[in-house]
Amino acid sequence: MFTGIIEELGRVAAIEKQQDAVRITIEGPLVASDLHRGDSIAVCGTCLTAVEHDANGFTADVMQETLDRTSLASLKVGSPVNLERAMTAATRFGGHVVQGHVDGVGSVISREPSENWEWVRIRVPVELMKYVVLKGSITLDGVSLTVNEVGEDFVGLSLIPETLRLTTLGSKQPGDLVNVEADVMAKHIERLLQARGI
Repeated sequence: MFTGIIEELGRVAAIEKQQDAVRITIEGPLVASDLHRGDSIAVCGTCLTAVEHDANGFTADVMQETLDRTSLASLKVGSPVNLERAMTAATRFGGHVVQGHVDGVGSVISREPSENWEWVRIRVPVELMKYVVLKGSITLDGVSLTVNEVGEDFVGLSLIPETLRLTTLGSKQPGDLVNVEADVMAKHIERLLQARGI
């Protein structure tokens, strides 16, 4: 489990294509500093398991299912990636509950820079919009964000300089892909209501 507070902007160091998977190596010395084999790392919001690591980063296997359901298939050597270690019982909870289970892939629609922040609109798969509420939380590329506008198939967000500087959202351009994870609380509530026939 994660909080959506990005710890480090890492970089794809190597991609080894396999028959139905890829093995990806990520440079990220901060997240690697106390990493153990088998630990979970959110890479652009996708929970991956570290199978190898050293002082500079880690390697993870990415199955075809993950490649089909996330934007990780579009990564290239040199691509920047948002990194967050799994939370601990002592972690400050600065974002919201993020599982690292991507629900769909969206894309950047537009960016409008301002003096102190940037207004960004992101297209979200329409089937996920039922989980989105104004001033609620959404996870985009692993970043916990507050929704400031809700459209039929998009969200609008105000991104502060810190977010622009420390995450991939600072460099994403119109058409670029982003991983989307809806608020898990909304999904649980929907399931409970369905079970009661409501």
